[in-house]
Amino acid sequence: MSATPESTQGVRRWVQRHPVIAFVALAYTLSWLTWLPALLGFGGIAVIILGGLGPLVAAVVVTRYTGGSVRTLARPIARWRMPARYYLYALGLPPLLYGLVDVVLALLGYDVDPSLLAERAPAYLVTLVFVAVLGGGLEEPGWRGFALPRLQRRYTPVVATVILGLAWGVWHVPLYGPLGFVVPLVLAFFYTWLYNRTGSVLLCILLHASFTPAQDHLVLLPDAMVHAEPLGTIDFVIFGTYVTAALLLVGLTRGRLGLRPGRHVSEMADAFEQVRP
Repeated sequence: MSATPESTQGVRRWVQRHPVIAFVALAYTLSWLTWLPALLGFGGIAVIILGGLGPLVAAVVVTRYTGGSVRTLARPIARWRMPARYYLYALGLPPLLYGLVDVVLALLGYDVDPSLLAERAPAYLVTLVFVAVLGGGLEEPGWRGFALPRLQRRYTPVVATVILGLAWGVWHVPLYGPLGFVVPLVLAFFYTWLYNRTGSVLLCILLHASFTPAQDHLVLLPDAMVHAEPLGTIDFVIFGTYVTAALLLVGLTRGRLGLRPGRHVSEMADAFEQVRP
């Protein structure tokens, strides 16, 4: 049976009332179904990259379906004229956190080797560019560009970030296992602050592109040592550093996470147009 006009309008009204739920459901469906062949051993990295586009495609589809402007959705991706300090945050925060991780590991008696920085620098840069252009950075127009501002219209920045971080984290579970949601849930706080201060999805893409190579290359221990310790001390030090930094960010911003006092999130776009270096 084909859908009646009344049922189609009913679905459209539901999506208009619950755009974030519709976005998350569609992102999960698109990504998880696309990743299924890779999980079964077929397709490899190409299928994983394609599945990673699920949040971007879902944001575009829900925007179009509800009569919104895709151009408005895309505008924050091109918002690049921001003060240099925000680029420093996006590109420098992950290396800073991993510098702290290495200090803690050294204090715990691990043989941290700073000379590995020069050896791993090319791979770090290649990974950063790859993630920004083809990899996980392309999730950001969905998670931060579409979902975050809508959640912050209804909830405080902290609550909105927990909701979005959980949705973002669970989305990773097919790739990273049952605990794959935990790290994205914590990292979401760093993205919320950056988005709230700048309104720039481009900067969120750069932050995403910086976190991935930092995780892969900036624990300055031999790879064999890191891989030989699944869910061991190294992982707890990394996660503890994330949590401590996120709690510090929440505390220093008094829970505002960069959202300026007295300004509703729906007013942010106009204000961001006025930001200049």
